[in-house]
Amino acid sequence: MTKLYDRTAKTLLTAALVVVCLLYVFPVFWFLMSSLKPGSELFSYPLTILPKTATLQNFVEAWSTLDFFKYFKNTFLSATLTTAFTIFASATCGFAFAKYDRKWLRFFFVCIIATTILPTEVIMNPTFTVIRVTGLYNRLAGIIIPSINTATGIFMFRSFFLSVLDSLIECARMDGASDGKIFLRIMLPLARPIVMILAIFSFQWRWNDYIWPLIVLNDPDKYTLQVALRSIIGAQNIDWALLLVASVISILPLLLVFIVFQRYIMNAGATSGMKD
Repeated sequence: MTKLYDRTAKTLLTAALVVVCLLYVFPVFWFLMSSLKPGSELFSYPLTILPKTATLQNFVEAWSTLDFFKYFKNTFLSATLTTAFTIFASATCGFAFAKYDRKWLRFFFVCIIATTILPTEVIMNPTFTVIRVTGLYNRLAGIIIPSINTATGIFMFRSFFLSVLDSLIECARMDGASDGKIFLRIMLPLARPIVMILAIFSFQWRWNDYIWPLIVLNDPDKYTLQVALRSIIGAQNIDWALLLVASVISILPLLLVFIVFQRYIMNAGATSGMKD
């Protein structure tokens, strides 16, 4: 009876999981298939998921219409630099909060975590004022610097460093290692899975960021990819075929980065705790 109950429960849970997966996959699949349709077929009635006459001409036109290389370069530069600075800043802050026993650090950590309850729109106005006063308006540095510190990254590193034994750090100090060497040569390599996870999230956040680059940048040559896609939408009409194809092209680099970093995360998790 127990085995029958367990088998029924597993079947129901599996069926529910399949339904949830289909709910997520179906819109993405329709989105990809629509990018292969000619413009005249997008809104033909009745609507069809698969294209009747699949074509890659939309991709050719989108690549020739938009200067993807320039927008890719701007977006990749800002996302990469922001991710690198975010990882280093979050790791150093997390190490200090986890291993330095200071009351004011605990209070400061609570203040940082409390910022997660604030909507991003609340701090946009004062942040933009600082960017304008410091001369970072209409520069890529203006979208990079405000995005470096994240409470999520600091919390992730602090939680991981708390699990590292203090005796390991004390042994390193007895051998003459400074706090900088302990952080760079011991703590940061141990936190490699956290580094990879935060790198994926940070790169994704910065790649898909739209509102902040739209506010800070007004030079089309400095637009990021998401802001450039907005220029496809005209005041009177929208070229849906071009917009769909450009959106598909924009997610390909992000998908590639995720696949590569996911492999490193799995390898790091599989070998953690093992001797070299």
